[in-house]
Amino acid sequence: MHTILEFPEVLRLIEDRSAAFRAALASAPDLDVQVPSCPDWTLRELAQHLGDGRRRQAAIVTAGPGAEPPAKTDPKGAPTAPRDREDLDAWLAESTGLMLDALREAGPDRGCWTWWGRSQAPQTSGAVARHQIQEIAVHTYDVQLTLGAAQPLPADVAVEGVDEFLTTVSATNVPWPFKPATIDLHATEGRSWRLTLDAGGVRCDDLAADAEPGDLTMRGPASDLVLYFYDRLPFDDLEITGDTEPMERLAEWDPNA
Repeated sequence: MHTILEFPEVLRLIEDRSAAFRAALASAPDLDVQVPSCPDWTLRELAQHLGDGRRRQAAIVTAGPGAEPPAKTDPKGAPTAPRDREDLDAWLAESTGLMLDALREAGPDRGCWTWWGRSQAPQTSGAVARHQIQEIAVHTYDVQLTLGAAQPLPADVAVEGVDEFLTTVSATNVPWPFKPATIDLHATEGRSWRLTLDAGGVRCDDLAADAEPGDLTMRGPASDLVLYFYDRLPFDDLEITGDTEPMERLAEWDPNA
């Protein structure tokens, strides 16, 4: 059974990582430098992306259930991030605040549109909130990396992030078209997961303590696992045992193609 953070704690972590993003951005001497991990964007463009995305999520959560996301409109009529540093910081704080207000109003169990309809994650505002922690945390890492001061994701964020990624992004009920396999992931903080890839799709479960080793075992700090998932760290940064082909295929496979 997956351990999922209580909704108030999820919202607290969103607020915490948003504050960390703004603090890192405020320390940047130049917002027009390229972001190494997002090479198409400058820091200013990354800030625009983060603010726009939180406003977009606020609109999606507010709209409730639907087969399609609501039309793209900015709830505060401010589609462009301000260039002034103080105004930009306020705009980013407001963007997060709009999303948090929408999530609090909806509560964790209200249905809403998501892009992960065929995963293990529910299509609820609570699942959206879980994903938002990782979105903001990874982009905070991007800013820190740009400044030459990259820090690991906080342990509570990272452990939650491994579980959230595996159940939302990796898991699917689309049949696995390759040789069946099992992939075990161990976070050094003490949590372990198993991905089962077979004709039923890709399923994530907590790994039983007495389970035989899977076809592939991946081990490392939870932060390294999350940053690998999001292409911020290479595969070789993790401790790897067994056949790497299942993970290589999974990373390349598009179940919706």
